[in-house]
Amino acid sequence: MDALQIDQENLEGLSEEYRQAVMAYHRNLDQRAAARSDDPQMPRLAMPKEGMGAASALTQYQTLIEPNLAATLGPRYWGFITGGSTPAAMLADGIVGSIDQNPSTPADSITSSVEQQVIEWLREFFNLPAAFEGVLTTGATASNLLGLICGRQFAGEQQGLDIAKAGMQGANIEVFSATAHASSVKCLGMAGLGQEYTKIATLPDREAIDLLALEQALANSQAKGKIVIANCGTVTTNDFDDLSAVADLCERHHAWLHVDAAFGLFARCLPDKAHLAKDIERADSITSDGHKWLNVPYDCGLFFSRHIDKLETSLSVAAPYLAVESSSPTFMNRGIENSRRFRALPIWFTLTAYGTEGHKNIVANNCLRAQQLANWIEQSSTYELLSPCQLNTVLFRRQSSTRHTALDLQNIDNKKHLKAINETGEVFLTPGVWQGKYGFRAAISNWKTTKDDVLRVIALLEKLSND
Repeated sequence: MDALQIDQENLEGLSEEYRQAVMAYHRNLDQRAAARSDDPQMPRLAMPKEGMGAASALTQYQTLIEPNLAATLGPRYWGFITGGSTPAAMLADGIVGSIDQNPSTPADSITSSVEQQVIEWLREFFNLPAAFEGVLTTGATASNLLGLICGRQFAGEQQGLDIAKAGMQGANIEVFSATAHASSVKCLGMAGLGQEYTKIATLPDREAIDLLALEQALANSQAKGKIVIANCGTVTTNDFDDLSAVADLCERHHAWLHVDAAFGLFARCLPDKAHLAKDIERADSITSDGHKWLNVPYDCGLFFSRHIDKLETSLSVAAPYLAVESSSPTFMNRGIENSRRFRALPIWFTLTAYGTEGHKNIVANNCLRAQQLANWIEQSSTYELLSPCQLNTVLFRRQSSTRHTALDLQNIDNKKHLKAINETGEVFLTPGVWQGKYGFRAAISNWKTTKDDVLRVIALLEKLSND
């Protein structure tokens, strides 16, 4: 009997061994370094010719890989906007891998109907009108690509072209944005629109778009098709474009409005933050992320559009083996991949387990914790806040010991200081540059983060402040 057959016969016992390995990671999460700053590398192993079996593979994992993982599920992993995965979502993701469903078409199971329900629940959670339909993607990058594909199709139709069918030849499309996220720039290249978009000026001391500059650019454009990428929560300062005014301009100039709201869309669920994302429902398409503030495991992106027909026109393919009749959407016609992971299940589990109120509480608590840190920084004689804390991200740096130190020397000092902070393993922060000043980004989106975690980081910052 070979290793595969043996493992199948011993699946129940192996499952317990694997479960214990996962729980060991969770039990030791608070002692694990928030992130590995020493760039750990795998040894170059020869590919096994004869399999060693699942138990031996697990031992190898525990020896070579597990000790070098980041504590991304931990409460002080603040470098990226990474949710910590709620217990229900985490367990559901294990089910997803175990049942191995492929919700490409509604031909053979309930999975497409589950995804449709999840889209409807999220639409309600974000207070979006029924006109918005959507799909679950691999993340904000894929969702931004879908938005640009829709916008490209719309812009083509403005000049009598079906770009999905005939390609970009003859198309005249211009894209406008003030602070496009790197993923949007990447997607502009993938969509054939070109990464050299028309960059619009921002408001003074802001990352938000200057509306007068946008109006002038749209009015002066000779393009027959126009796409505007707006921001609902920028990556560096958490800034928000005035979506009401941007939507007015897009309507006036017949431009497609795509809003990158990878985490900013969640502002809609809090009464005191909802104004930041006001009128996002006037967008043509919206990007968001589940593996950020919804706290479901990687990978899970969200995409919504009021014009889902543009997406299905661009992505549908005909093949006899794919033809089905169902009241549920064929989600492969709304996304990049034909074969898809059952991403809806962890969302269904976490919303069922904790409800909208539970998830609103996660968002509200993270905003409070970010403000707690920002308030301390504002009172600090050693650190300075580089931008007001609007949501869940805090951008700050260590002040120079002398006022007359050149900016480049201050930046070098802060790069060293960030390295020292991350090397402690207590917290993981990433760089953020604002108005030429090198700083640190603390992005808080984990459901586990508490007031005590922030106090623990404050104590660390105080300890390192004079080093």
